[in-house]
Amino acid sequence: MLDEDQGCAVLTRVFNARGYQVERDVPFEEGTVAFTADGWDAASRVGFEYLTHAAGDHRDLTPDEIETLAARMEQGELFLFIIDERQVDTADDLEWAAQRFLDEVQRRRDAAAQASS
Repeated sequence: MLDEDQGCAVLTRVFNARGYQVERDVPFEEGTVAFTADGWDAASRVGFEYLTHAAGDHRDLTPDEIETLAARMEQGELFLFIIDERQVDTADDLEWAAQRFLDEVQRRRDAAAQASS
């Protein structure tokens, strides 16, 4: 299992390699959701949260907030990759999951752009 620093380092590398300019530990407060995002590109409205027990992330980002974010992602307002440390065993697993997430972000944005043209 990867700790907070290891997981966030993998995610930062993956997101940056895909062209996102993520900043680390960004206060995120919109509507009823308030937490510190592990990585956030404000211009693209894309980021990540690597949930670990050691960092207290499960208290910082509640199930209700995760549900609200999921609804906003469905609407295409923002895209936040939220993954629990227990969902991945290795850095390769985390990288694979992040790549699939970013593929989906690109697919949705391409579809939205095509629909509006």
